Amino acid sequence: MELPRTPSFRLDGRRALVTGAGRGLGLAMATALAEAGAHVVLAARTEAQVEDAAAALREAGFSAEAAVVDVTDRPAFEALVARTGPFHVFVNNAGTNRPQSLFEITETDYDAIAGLNIKAALFCAQAVAKGMVDAGIAGSIINVSSQMGHVGGLKRSVYCATKFAVEGFTKSMALELGPHGIRVNSICPTFVLTELTRVTFDDPEMRAVIEDKIALGRVGQLEDLMGAAVFLASDASALMTGSALMLDGGWTAA
Repeated sequence: MELPRTPSFRLDGRRALVTGAGRGLGLAMATALAEAGAHVVLAARTEAQVEDAAAALREAGFSAEAAVVDVTDRPAFEALVARTGPFHVFVNNAGTNRPQSLFEITETDYDAIAGLNIKAALFCAQAVAKGMVDAGIAGSIINVSSQMGHVGGLKRSVYCATKFAVEGFTKSMALELGPHGIRVNSICPTFVLTELTRVTFDDPEMRAVIEDKIALGRVGQLEDLMGAAVFLASDASALMTGSALMLDGGWTAA
């Protein structure tokens, strides 16, 4: 009897681009892809930060390079893709939030959040996908969304709106790019402990509220995203597209 073989989780010989990769979620996922064998281009606005991140990966024995770019600058990002691509994997991670109650939101807040989370994310994916199609690469695009792309949240009207949008264009991209063999999925984490969220978690009352909503009883760690990123990037998820991978500890199960 010939047994079926598990598709490989390895990414040897593949090139990956990760935005917002200087720290936090982006750096964690870039590290995971590098560990799986990919050459990773880490993209971020802050030169010193992203250069240090790429250097740390190289010192650990992995293949990585830094790219300084503002993803909201469409021509600059397209130039980066033309210069360093084409890519087999794209982690569309750069994003932001300004938690505010409904009556505090200004147009400036809206434009900043939507401009990065929707507009920049869509056009970044467009640029990478064009490169994949032109090169005949059956690649994987991973849009970093949120559990808040599936539920509402206090002081997150704009953020939720943008992440619901990410879920929408993930599905539409999957339909358009499927004939080219390109898969498009989203990762939807819950609250993850990072430098940026530490202030929230240092508030005992807020942390208690968050943990009460998470069935597993704990907040996310950076490591919780790493295996998921490799799974979506690799042949192990070859039949998965247009889907949302929930990493929310059960937040949206209720």
